[in-house]
Amino acid sequence: MDRIQVMLAPEPERVRMLVTSEGKDLLKAVLGPARRCHPRAAATLLEGLALWHQRPLSVVLCVDEQQPPSALALTDALGYGERTLHYEVGIAFHPRLSRRHALLRGLGDFRDLRQLGVTEVLR
Repeated sequence: MDRIQVMLAPEPERVRMLVTSEGKDLLKAVLGPARRCHPRAAATLLEGLALWHQRPLSVVLCVDEQQPPSALALTDALGYGERTLHYEVGIAFHPRLSRRHALLRGLGDFRDLRQLGVTEVLR
């Protein structure tokens, strides 16, 4: 059984989330900014998704120079992604995440998150 892939992109005014499995979109979401959420919100959301689908998640935290990897509290003290029973977090440094679609028109195509390859993820 394949793991579910979760791409999280914290941006100054929102957090974009794309969840896929076997090349199919399961969930697209635009959430409020990370600075306003509870410190355990991201971990609780990921645990809930893993429990819902009854399989572990592979999470890619997409960060740039404006949003540090610690924005969603999914990293350890050294800045490496957390590993839990429910999910494993890798960090992808992406210099320019798309900020063109600031308005919520549909949810966008999340093309920039889809283009991140596994080779760009640090574990």
